Amino acid sequence: MLWAGRMRLENFGILVMLFHASAACEFGPFPYSATGIVCRMTKPAALLLNQETAQVIQAAFRNANFPNITGEKSMRLLGKVAYGLTNIQVNDLSIEQSEVELREDNAIHITIKNVTAVFKGTLTYGYAGAWFLNLFHSVDFEIDSSIDLQINTELRCQKDKVAADASDCYLAFHKLTLHLQGDKEPGWLKQLFTDFISFTLKLVLKREVCKEINFLAQMLANFVQDLAENFVQDGDIKVDISLASAPLIKANYLESHHKGLVLYKNYSGVFSDSVFSPSLLTESRMLYFWLSEHILNSLALAAFLDKRLVLTIRGEKLQALFEAEDTEEQRKAVQMIFQGTSYNDSVAKVWSLSHPQISVQTEGTIVKSLVAVEVSIFPPGEDPKMVLYMEKETTVTIQAAYAEKKLILHPVDSRTEFKAFKCTADPNGNDPSLRNFLQTIISVVGIPEVISSIELALTSLLNSKGLHLFDIKNPEIITREGYVIVQLDFSFPNHLLLGFLEERL
Repeated sequence: MLWAGRMRLENFGILVMLFHASAACEFGPFPYSATGIVCRMTKPAALLLNQETAQVIQAAFRNANFPNITGEKSMRLLGKVAYGLTNIQVNDLSIEQSEVELREDNAIHITIKNVTAVFKGTLTYGYAGAWFLNLFHSVDFEIDSSIDLQINTELRCQKDKVAADASDCYLAFHKLTLHLQGDKEPGWLKQLFTDFISFTLKLVLKREVCKEINFLAQMLANFVQDLAENFVQDGDIKVDISLASAPLIKANYLESHHKGLVLYKNYSGVFSDSVFSPSLLTESRMLYFWLSEHILNSLALAAFLDKRLVLTIRGEKLQALFEAEDTEEQRKAVQMIFQGTSYNDSVAKVWSLSHPQISVQTEGTIVKSLVAVEVSIFPPGEDPKMVLYMEKETTVTIQAAYAEKKLILHPVDSRTEFKAFKCTADPNGNDPSLRNFLQTIISVVGIPEVISSIELALTSLLNSKGLHLFDIKNPEIITREGYVIVQLDFSFPNHLLLGFLEERL
């Protein structure tokens, strides 16, 4: 019941970080047979993310390593004129407009219009002719520029990871105007340097800016992949999110497919035929995530093997559990079980005896498990002793939601059946009222209490992985036979990108 919700939200957060993970790898003839996770990002999401492109482009300009530009030119009467531009820096950078287009040539095309920037530095020049001695002068300069960029980013597969290739980069200059310090130099000198420096400067700017953009694209791809891998790992349990098939890029969405194999120590999930089909996802929301029922089962097994499916209840929570109904039957049962011992000196332990079996249906996620409940008391001055033990086969149908940065698990149906029962106060099982009371307590109070505890634990886990940093809007978790779909809109947390750029650059 609890592990299904965990899987859905964990992989949901993971896939948020992988929304544009596509590749150009070679795969087998059956593109969806080994797919456990599918992510679809639609055009509105791409447009939203493109608004953050300005931050990356500004970082590319500011962090580009502009080399010194030197050269010489023979001039009539002047002889050879040597020059050098040094200490080139970028100031006053702004971007007017950015557009993004998804194309079926497996690339994301980004057009950035009217990038205005001022380049500052020092111009050194000198003459070596018959009329002059070797004289060199230095003057500060500014270059006003207006540039359009075209960046075609391909997402490739490299060592089972996503790599971004933004080397297909073009700069078009609309303006490149040289200003010497105070404009005090004669006009012919300014014209001279503008004419034969401009071409060299354009080549240098294109080479260095495009190189920096490509570096940033690869660095961001690696960062996203590393972050996603960390998100799907908790202790010894991890999920293999390497690509399972080639990406699908349409005019209105980009779709990627991932293996979703669960790994735990020496255990590894196995591939099974997937029921995924592109027609299962629409284009009305910004992000879609498709999760196979097989992943939920594998995660439940890993959690069971890792001895995580254990809950301890004591004190006030234990009292609330057993005193939910103030009836004569309740008071008699409590007296029989606890023998007058305080709840503070008692503990109830609940754990799964076998691997929970999970199936996904239209009505919700169905979890079937053999569960044990043990109640022990610790009378003052006496050795602790077990006063109640029972095993129950429990089947619970769960509907999951995510709201206000919290996971919500709601049981809509539950069935329990005793498989073993032992109570110190009724060793022969002659009192059916005790078993009836416990049956009611488990169904009405026990299962909701367990689910509530799981909600808190999983919300804390998700937040520790950073899911709460994203502004998720109107998420829907839809269950169908054999799979789960999560669909949502979102706002991009601008501070995350800024923090990343400040940290890495």
